[in-house]
Amino acid sequence: MSNQPLLLSDKYKAFIKCQAPVEFLEGTTYAGKTTVGIYKFMLKVAESEKKLHIIAADDTGTAEKNLIQKDLGILDDFGLLAEYKGSGTKDDKIPHIIFHTSKGDKVIYVLGYGNKKKWKKALGGQYGCLYIDEINTADIDFVQEASMRCDYLMATLNPDDPELDVYKKYINCSRPLPQWEHETPEEIKEALAEEPKPGWVHWFFSFDHNLGLTQKKLDQIMTNTPKDTKIWKNKIQGLRGRATGLIFPNFDRKQHVVTADWVKKQMRIGKIKFKKFTVGLDTSYSSKSPDTISMIFQGITEDRKLITLAEKVYSNKDKAIPMAPSDTAIKFVEFLERCRKDWGLARDAFIDSADQATITELNKWKRLNGCIYSFVDSYKKVVILDRINLQLGWIQQGCYLVVDTCTEHIRELEIYSWDEDKDVPEDRNDHTINANQYGWIPYRSMIGYKEA
Repeated sequence: MSNQPLLLSDKYKAFIKCQAPVEFLEGTTYAGKTTVGIYKFMLKVAESEKKLHIIAADDTGTAEKNLIQKDLGILDDFGLLAEYKGSGTKDDKIPHIIFHTSKGDKVIYVLGYGNKKKWKKALGGQYGCLYIDEINTADIDFVQEASMRCDYLMATLNPDDPELDVYKKYINCSRPLPQWEHETPEEIKEALAEEPKPGWVHWFFSFDHNLGLTQKKLDQIMTNTPKDTKIWKNKIQGLRGRATGLIFPNFDRKQHVVTADWVKKQMRIGKIKFKKFTVGLDTSYSSKSPDTISMIFQGITEDRKLITLAEKVYSNKDKAIPMAPSDTAIKFVEFLERCRKDWGLARDAFIDSADQATITELNKWKRLNGCIYSFVDSYKKVVILDRINLQLGWIQQGCYLVVDTCTEHIRELEIYSWDEDKDVPEDRNDHTINANQYGWIPYRSMIGYKEA
């Protein structure tokens, strides 16, 4: 066994003592999640009444390197109590650890979730404890099949693309304990919004919680990671988001997201004066995809800033009675009226020109009821790449702000990505972005600072 002690912060001590059926450990790089997590996992195995347990990583080699044989790993922590059979044994071919406990010998199978054929053969029966290393990279089929067979689940994860199924189906169903909630970043707390599962706990750990991390090593990590990049966001801040391929990598909540109260206060003291209000509507009526019907209301200020003030988003996915263009017409007029009362009049409303059915329904509503709004086809001669280029410039200049209640628009700005095979944007996560663009395209000359 190593002479190096396992140093525990108060939060890690609370984690060790916590009794929960499912625990997710998320946070920054070098936070100690794996080191402390695998130690607690072994204690849970020792307490379990069951003999069989599972440790899973991308492959068995990764499990050996990151969990079993590393400093303060399983063999280091538990010495002669843990025997690793990396090639299996004559009677049990699966790589496993024999863990000698006061309740008898436990068998911990070591599986690679990256090889579906192998793990499907290995899974069978019921298990006591399940540890999944970097669950954000795991095969979702493995997560589903393995988690239903265990009494206790622990999983570590590094911040990743928040669109991954594992977030919606598992991680976002957990919640931080009240006494530690203040240490979970707001962006992650907002994402933990799926229906909570009883007792599921989310832990967020950062550099501050790793008492074994020296200041010299921390300085090296900080120096070697370029600021204002998605790697910095993922690894240093511990925030979710794709690390590569983002279309708007310079969008930063701390710089570009504001509250409605702040905007109204700036209006009262005369620091923000709106010159134009505008609104856009993008539609998709599919019930087989997560595409949305998106309404975006914006204001352009006298000092050339574009502020997204309000949104309303609907989806037909999984709806028993899907919305039709006639429904959208009614809801869109309601949205326009609500925004007029809250902010001001956007007389011209720009609608996706590809959706003539909705435009027809809106004009029909206007003929029957009368209203002050004009419903205008969106102008698409400004191509998508030019729109993106304009937005990137405005974001960089601090001329692109979003009110924090526009959560879907913020979400799309943080995950809208380039296609991996072609130099074009992916055809997803873009409906509020499209609606936003329809609204500002006619007034783009009023936004952003021009070069001297």
